[in-house]
Amino acid sequence: MIRPVFTARPKATVTIHPADPVFTGERVTLTCHIGSGDGWYYEWFKDGKSLSEAGQRKEYTISKVAESHGGVYTCNGTQSTQPSYSDTSDAVTLTVSEKPKPELTSSHKGAALIGNPVVLYCKLDQSAGWRFYWSKHTQSPENETKTETHSYTISSVSVSDGGQYWCRAGRGTPVYYTHYSDALWINVTGTTRSDSLTVSPSRAQHFSADSLSLSCEGQSDSTGWRVRRYTHSEKVSDCSSGLGSVTGSTCSISSLSTSHTGVYWCESESGESSNPVSITVTNGSVILDSPVHPVTEGDPLTLRCLYRDPKPSNLTAEFYKDGSLLQTQTTGEMTIRTVSKSDEGLYHCKHPEKGESPQSWISVTGASFSVFSLLSSLMAVSPYLLVTIVLGVKCYRAQARPDEENKQ
Repeated sequence: MIRPVFTARPKATVTIHPADPVFTGERVTLTCHIGSGDGWYYEWFKDGKSLSEAGQRKEYTISKVAESHGGVYTCNGTQSTQPSYSDTSDAVTLTVSEKPKPELTSSHKGAALIGNPVVLYCKLDQSAGWRFYWSKHTQSPENETKTETHSYTISSVSVSDGGQYWCRAGRGTPVYYTHYSDALWINVTGTTRSDSLTVSPSRAQHFSADSLSLSCEGQSDSTGWRVRRYTHSEKVSDCSSGLGSVTGSTCSISSLSTSHTGVYWCESESGESSNPVSITVTNGSVILDSPVHPVTEGDPLTLRCLYRDPKPSNLTAEFYKDGSLLQTQTTGEMTIRTVSKSDEGLYHCKHPEKGESPQSWISVTGASFSVFSLLSSLMAVSPYLLVTIVLGVKCYRAQARPDEENKQ
């Protein structure tokens, strides 16, 4: 007697594309997956009721989804061969939300300085899978600039870059667009400050657990100045918010951690700002001793590989610029006797036993320094440090100091 062979039923699964939630007017496809084979006839259910408009197709496509399409979906299948039925899928919820409207923000509070960068950010609650479109002066689709990320950088602003900006996002084929953001006005001015933040030890890279001092005391009038920073996790903050201890205009950090990696600057009560500096903190065993401030053309530059204890007996180190080997030095340091603009770039060092340091950007400047050199380098080192620095700067002081007036 031949016993019948029973084949276990496969279980259907439902997927939604694009991923939930979806937005009104968007094209949505629900797919019913049932193991191997292509002889299945599919049955769809919404909120427990048969969905006749889906037919017996594997995919159920809604060309322009509406809020009424939201609900709980399941599917199963039948076929002429064994097993003739599948088990019904687990329920999947389709959530339909109103068409989103992004928020457009800028890296600047107040006027942007001629020659400096401005970064615009188009913020969506869920930015994965979206491209971003930018308009200036008018909401003009034919003149939009498209980016793959939610930021748009004007590398060196000029007066002509001033004006109104909008952004929107799009995804899918054909492209589904969000609403335009509210307009953002960018003002451009031509005044800057050259005052610098003092960093001790004066280098761009530091070991975790070491101490660090950042001071605005070098300003012409340090009263009312404070140290500020930008990091990915905390955005803009100052020393009093838990960064370190404050004495006057000096911020002291007794034990560094990698969370202290970021961009730091001095800011006055009136909104004036110093040039920013990049600080990198590593848990590794090697750092590059490189200048925290720009190097002047014609000056010498010495780079050193520094090591966490215990220090190696062999100090031989390799030095790299923009990923290419420059020199191998048995002393662990290299010197550029006369710096030129071509020496600007990303540097790091490597020890055969201890490993390699993080990368740091070295800027080379003549009479003036563009903040863009620093910001573009941060994006190359780590995209999340494409800096949202608030550099609010007044155009001019309303009145000169009395002692200055007396000198005139």
